[in-house]
Amino acid sequence: MSTSPHFSIQSPRGIRHIGVGHPVFIVAEMSCNHLQDINRAYRIIDAMVDAGVDAVKVQTVSPETLTMDCDNEYFQVNVNSIWKGQSLFELYKKVYMPWEWQPILKRYAEEKGVIFFSTPVDPSGVDFLETIDVPLYKIASFEIGYIDLLRRIAQTNKPVIFSRGLSSLEDIELALSTLRENGCSDIALLHCVSSYPATPAQMNLRTIPDIASRFNVVTGLSDHTADTRVVCTAVALGASIFEKHVTLSRADGGPDAAFSLEPQEVKELVNAIRSTEQVLGVPTYIATSDEKENAVFRRSLFVTEDIKRGERFTRSNIRCIRPAHGLHPKYFDFIFEKKATKDLQRGTPLNWESVEGGTPHE
Repeated sequence: MSTSPHFSIQSPRGIRHIGVGHPVFIVAEMSCNHLQDINRAYRIIDAMVDAGVDAVKVQTVSPETLTMDCDNEYFQVNVNSIWKGQSLFELYKKVYMPWEWQPILKRYAEEKGVIFFSTPVDPSGVDFLETIDVPLYKIASFEIGYIDLLRRIAQTNKPVIFSRGLSSLEDIELALSTLRENGCSDIALLHCVSSYPATPAQMNLRTIPDIASRFNVVTGLSDHTADTRVVCTAVALGASIFEKHVTLSRADGGPDAAFSLEPQEVKELVNAIRSTEQVLGVPTYIATSDEKENAVFRRSLFVTEDIKRGERFTRSNIRCIRPAHGLHPKYFDFIFEKKATKDLQRGTPLNWESVEGGTPHE
């Protein structure tokens, strides 16, 4: 019998299980919303702890290895209005998080009780993150075809979460085989629409259960919409991980501000996820304790006319009515034409002691 995919990581609060049957793993993506101010990064972590997320994620980016300092037209950003009009190198230089902050922020986050991890964009970033012992890795959708990076991450033997934005089935299969062949067995694949911000009409959230069945991995959603309602649908469709960009205030600006949530919105999102989990529950056909007290309003067999001992039960002197203090309605045909063992008053619930021959053999 196969089991649903899942994996476990060490968190500051103990072992955290991720996958079907466990609480949704909620990741707050700081991205570049620190605006290169470490005090702001501290405040984002504080706000996310207060909101109730499981993890804060950053990006371990080196502009020099991610692109090159070149003004050729190929390196100019000509798409997406929030990034347009600058070179790739200028953009990444402006928004990357200094690496020396990351061990400091990791300690700070863990002291607050949340997991801290990162998205490296080249093997040197993985080497660095191994020195601070992050518990897992994220692979950005734009890096899914960077085989050297995937190999290096897999060689750490730590769980990996990667996003599928822009990826074909062939891209995903190659990434999965690369990770598995190089030592990674704990993998989560997130549905993702690499549009910033994405619209609800672009989301195609039914991809989430398809990922789970097609690839047999933990799945979830990396969400770039500005619509907080998306999350409940994602969880209902089986998302075990939910990632969202966060900021202290969209008014502060920054390349990711338009599709990032503010602290109060994150708190509402976390509450929505936890409420959705409660609503979904587990498959069951057993009445809850609160339901059971209302069982009295079901139908049962009652005496509806005075009956003398030895008199037969008929359709005129017994009926199937509310409340449920008498015999189950299924016994009506069995009791019909049998005799009463004693006098019965109108309004008396029928029981087996009153029926000649007693209970049927079932």
